[in-house]
Amino acid sequence: MKRILVIDDDPGITSLLRRGLSYEGFSVATAASGEEGLHIARDTPPDLVILDLMLPGIDGHEVLHRLHSVDAQLPVLMLTARDTPDDQIKAFGFGAEDYVIKPFRFEVLLARIQARLRQSQARSAELRYADLRLHPESHQVFRGERELELTGLEFRLLHTFMRQPERVLSKQILLDQVWGTDFFGDANIVEVYVKQLRQKLEAEGEPRLIQTLRGVGYVLREKST
Repeated sequence: MKRILVIDDDPGITSLLRRGLSYEGFSVATAASGEEGLHIARDTPPDLVILDLMLPGIDGHEVLHRLHSVDAQLPVLMLTARDTPDDQIKAFGFGAEDYVIKPFRFEVLLARIQARLRQSQARSAELRYADLRLHPESHQVFRGERELELTGLEFRLLHTFMRQPERVLSKQILLDQVWGTDFFGDANIVEVYVKQLRQKLEAEGEPRLIQTLRGVGYVLREKST
């Protein structure tokens, strides 16, 4: 059962969507503020978020930014009365996958939700880079034919690299996407886990795939010869 989180301070909207989406077979959680929505998303990660822009406290753009700093692949559909091009451009710039303007037809919204979930499922298929294979659903990782035993954090770290191969990721980006925006510990924890992950990836003498760019960050890249 796919989990949908609706973040909207209009009880009429949340009630309508809870009833309609539950009838369609979804598990639905609702939040009346951005802060409440972020707490729910952290404790029970959703498969898709329906997000209003005009919220008490932090607005929808900031909520979207924080959601994607933790999970850049989370599909977020904006549902709002704000219909200016600037609002839409800003939302898409923060990574929104769709933008529906109120008032709306439930059938149209449902079709868009289903389309976004199909795209998300396609992205959750096996990831490959060089001789690495990662299965998001089963949490299995292979280097060639060798299966690696990774901790949950090591798996999330490698998953983050494999979703963004050959992109340089700073320590801060890795902290936000792997540990979460509410992590306030020592940033050197990234070095510790990269070292542990490398040891497992290179346990049988395989060439290094996670490269260090000193003063910049890390990148999943085959080293040129």
